[in-house]
Amino acid sequence: MIHWLQTSTAGLLTLAAVSIAVLLVLIIKVKLEPFIALIVVGLLTALAAGVPVGTLVGTAQKTSDSLLEKGFGSILGHIAAIIGLGTLLGSILEKSGGARVLTSALLRTFGEKRAPLAMGLSGLIFGIPVFFDIGIFVLAPLVYAAAKQGGRSIVLYAMPLLAGLSITHAFIPPHPGPVAAAGLLHVDLGWLILMGAVCGIPAWFVGGILYSTWIGKRVNVPLAEDFAKLAGEEGEREGPAPSLKLVGGIIAVPLVLILVGTFGSILLPTGSTGAGIAAFLGTPAIALTIATILASWLLGRRRGMSGADLAQLSANALRPVAMILLVVGAGSFFGAVLSATGIGKAVAGSLGDAGLPVLLAAYIISCGMRIAQGSATVAIVTTSGIVAPTVMELHYSQAQLALVVVAISAGSIIASHVNDGGFWIVSRYFGLTVTQTLKTWTALETVLSLSGFGVAALVMALV
Repeated sequence: MIHWLQTSTAGLLTLAAVSIAVLLVLIIKVKLEPFIALIVVGLLTALAAGVPVGTLVGTAQKTSDSLLEKGFGSILGHIAAIIGLGTLLGSILEKSGGARVLTSALLRTFGEKRAPLAMGLSGLIFGIPVFFDIGIFVLAPLVYAAAKQGGRSIVLYAMPLLAGLSITHAFIPPHPGPVAAAGLLHVDLGWLILMGAVCGIPAWFVGGILYSTWIGKRVNVPLAEDFAKLAGEEGEREGPAPSLKLVGGIIAVPLVLILVGTFGSILLPTGSTGAGIAAFLGTPAIALTIATILASWLLGRRRGMSGADLAQLSANALRPVAMILLVVGAGSFFGAVLSATGIGKAVAGSLGDAGLPVLLAAYIISCGMRIAQGSATVAIVTTSGIVAPTVMELHYSQAQLALVVVAISAGSIIASHVNDGGFWIVSRYFGLTVTQTLKTWTALETVLSLSGFGVAALVMALV
């Protein structure tokens, strides 16, 4: 039995299925922290597959070559600085009032009749540097103001905003999920930004504009009186607001630099000074460091923040990042175990025999993980670890690898329901009942997921 489990394709596939089932039970039923569950299941899977203890955890004298430390370290060295700097950049933009400047300008530009489009663009643009939930906390009063002025269902204004925030959170670096997946699948972030935008923007338009307009006219939720009182607070802040050009420029800096680095290495002569400069400035950690320093000075110190204020802001912003990094590191270790045990190759062979495209398989696995345990980041990290050994065997181009990440990301946002913290944030902040949230937010996430995957599959056929 043990020999069959460790050496045969059927045994390895059984071990993979059992390990994932145990992982879900620990997260959903036992309520164990995902990063602990991933470590426990990774260790048990490795031992069950016959990985020597010395290989798995090292020895008392040396652990640096162990599967446990390499699994954690290989990904954290790649993403820790990116996620930390991205978080700092987003927190400075939020504190300075950049979100309100951006959304207010869009509302003025598009007018009352096109306010839902303005809210959707606000979520899409401001969602790049800030986490999903922070975006809701900051921009919700502007949704209230638009709903109060327009006199229509709050759903009509909230859903486009949420669509923009959701797409950027799942598809675009420096958010933790796509950055982690890029590290696990060895994808250049420039390619991921490009393919994330190519697939994410159409999905946002389908879900955030077309579907949101349709559902907003059918689910009538008047603005609650408590929310109406908050509608006028968006203009109440100390000191003058930053300019729209400044806010937009700072958001654009890291994206432009990363893209310059990626495509400069392709277009410029190898070894040239220009290629070296592009590579340096386009390194994600360097690009985000530049953007964060600019934001700290232009939106912080020049607008009255002291060094102590910025330090406190940084400490508050980075506190939740620790758990994200632990989950990503543990997910990387779990993926390393699947690769070292041969489970990854067994899965690859089975997919080939079944004729199931890797892109579709990655999407389905991610959907299953998302629906089962609720967290988009956990779904992305776990799925990337599962499919990484398979994908590495196929020798995909960078563009194709980026599309695999997009497919995984699309699966990670499908069917948000009661086991997802985002479901309850949406319900609470916009005064929706559980039934109304299911009809609007859950359906919206599913439309975004299917649309994003559909575009990724189409582009995959062309590249």
